[in-house]
Amino acid sequence: MDAIDVIVTKRDGRELSTAQIDWVIDAYTRGVVADEQMSALAMAILLNGMTRREIAEWTAAMIRSGNRMDWSALPGRTTDKHSTGGVGDKITLPLAPLVAACGGYVPQLSGRGLGHTGGTLDKLESIPGWRASLSNAEMLDVLGEAGAVICAAGEGLAPADKKLYALRDVTGTVEAIPLIASSIMSKKIAEGTGALVLDVKVGSGAFMKTPERARELATTMVELGTDAGVTTVALLTAMDRPLGLAVGNALEVTESVEVLAGGGPADVVELTVRLAREMLDAAGLAGGKDPADALRDGSAMDVWRRMISAQGGDPDAPMPVAAETTQVLAPASGVLATLDAYGVGLAAWRLGAGRERKEDPVSFGAGITLHAKPGDEVREGQPLMTLHADDASRFERALAALEGAYTVGETADPGLLPLVIDRVTA
Repeated sequence: MDAIDVIVTKRDGRELSTAQIDWVIDAYTRGVVADEQMSALAMAILLNGMTRREIAEWTAAMIRSGNRMDWSALPGRTTDKHSTGGVGDKITLPLAPLVAACGGYVPQLSGRGLGHTGGTLDKLESIPGWRASLSNAEMLDVLGEAGAVICAAGEGLAPADKKLYALRDVTGTVEAIPLIASSIMSKKIAEGTGALVLDVKVGSGAFMKTPERARELATTMVELGTDAGVTTVALLTAMDRPLGLAVGNALEVTESVEVLAGGGPADVVELTVRLAREMLDAAGLAGGKDPADALRDGSAMDVWRRMISAQGGDPDAPMPVAAETTQVLAPASGVLATLDAYGVGLAAWRLGAGRERKEDPVSFGAGITLHAKPGDEVREGQPLMTLHADDASRFERALAALEGAYTVGETADPGLLPLVIDRVTA
């Protein structure tokens, strides 16, 4: 097998054979295929696409590059959720313990933030003592004790994806739907869950800007999961405005705890309950305890406390607070018509809540608290948002990111997306 032949096949718009796919993934993982060769292949895939068979076999080859996890020792069914990422998207935090409180086991492997989108592990690491890195045995122990675990993926899970993900990021091939879908699904299938619900974000703060592109990605991932024997469902959800009222690591943990305590912003509660019901249904656990009841009766909060404690965290510890704050005031009276998710996410990133490179630290207390959402009435001079940073010098660039990111008018923008746009199944 030769790398050039594989590149030329896809460059000319032809299908890659099973043997070509298996060889190139294995050879790239071992360093036999060079980065520049895989870059050329990734660009050919971006331009010419892949068939359903090619994507399925590409995904399977990435899974075989590492280990697969096994949860058969658990006394119940496993179910998981993956979000494509957005601004204020803290749903995993209340969702995992909520599903566990209703009878599911949730082995949630999560990642860190990069750019304007936040990362679940960064949020949880703002809790004093909490550990993201667990061995497989430790994951099983936490699952047995709490019913849910949220942690980092081990080095042995789909290592081919780790190499290819970093390459796509610097070669202009991130947008290739076959590569996005196989990247997400290779890790989720290797994780060993029995059922999977995908939250595919749509809008300015998401990777997929339009419902059409999001639906194409969702359909591809649902097909991959189904072909691998994992019951898979996808929801397309809005990310044209931030989710909830908190954007930033510790701020989002605090808001998640409010949801678990029976409060919190209506959109976060609605989406958390909807996704929980989808996860339980996909795992064959519908008809038991309803997630809305588990929020009201405190059982989801009990699971949260056990899960955080089992990973070394102190659920009662005070959360980090930024040293400096400043406010953005309403320029006029009326209704907050728009609040652009990307602008808010970029501002939070510039305040220190995110990172530019993977090795950069984050400021746990940095971020933005929103005091109004699109559709809310506001008065001139009323605070629209509070910016939090450890260094006041960060405010200038954050405020620049917010210029044009919000408007006040007579009504909310009629073009705002519904919270749940569509549902995609096999």
